[in-house]
Amino acid sequence: MGIRNAPLLSGYGAFAHYKGEDVTIKTAAADKLREELLQKGNVPAHVAIIMDGNGRWARNRELNRIAGHEAGVRAVRRIVEAAHAVEVQVLSLYVFSQENWKRPLSEVRSLMDLLSETIEREIDELHRNSVRLRITGDLSEVPPEPRNSLQRALERTAGNNGLVLNLVLNYGGRNEILRAVERLVAQRLSTGRIGPVTAKEFEPYLQTHGISNPDFLIRTSGEQRISNFLLWQMAYTEIYFTDILWPDFDDEAFYLALLDYVNRERRFGQTSDQINR
Repeated sequence: MGIRNAPLLSGYGAFAHYKGEDVTIKTAAADKLREELLQKGNVPAHVAIIMDGNGRWARNRELNRIAGHEAGVRAVRRIVEAAHAVEVQVLSLYVFSQENWKRPLSEVRSLMDLLSETIEREIDELHRNSVRLRITGDLSEVPPEPRNSLQRALERTAGNNGLVLNLVLNYGGRNEILRAVERLVAQRLSTGRIGPVTAKEFEPYLQTHGISNPDFLIRTSGEQRISNFLLWQMAYTEIYFTDILWPDFDDEAFYLALLDYVNRERRFGQTSDQINR
């Protein structure tokens, strides 16, 4: 697991929160970085992001926390666009952990309302751009309105063959592994099979079965932990921490992170000489 700190789809609009000439400068910089990435190749197939810092972003502006989450949604839209533009295949976003239910009830309700509103507003655009929605986590505990919105979106985009947008929702990595073990044990008991368990046998019981493991994890806001996120799947994931708060994380910041990944050497336990033969 490598760790390092940080030093256009048609139909998607510009989401820069800058003004005047800064917009042109930021856009030009992002365009240059995007072209560099496309030329270099080796962009990570699966990018996972822990989107952290909405609350601090709001507090810094003397706004309430939900205003920070609303700004965070705008950042999601920017990064979905940016990921598609450089041919990322899977984008996994940590939307809501099982631990997040411990937050104040008013904030949880606002988050669920925002989730439902966002899915309903964005689904047509996602579908037009062939984005396929996927959920990793337990939807049974999600309130009916956002759950129904998500189910409709899953059905609507099921046949799309573009970017897979994997929303990690009501999820915990330890719980996922425990539930997978339970299902594997139950299956073995039903067949009377004994013997060692292999990773190949175990992985189909995980919620992420059917998509590749993350190549690259980005965490915003300066926190340096993985917070019970895709624990099994990130055994060999490259990790990148940035101090940028999630609502301020734009396509330029995303492309800079990807360039950092492109310039790394992934060895998977081997030596550089073995990799470069």
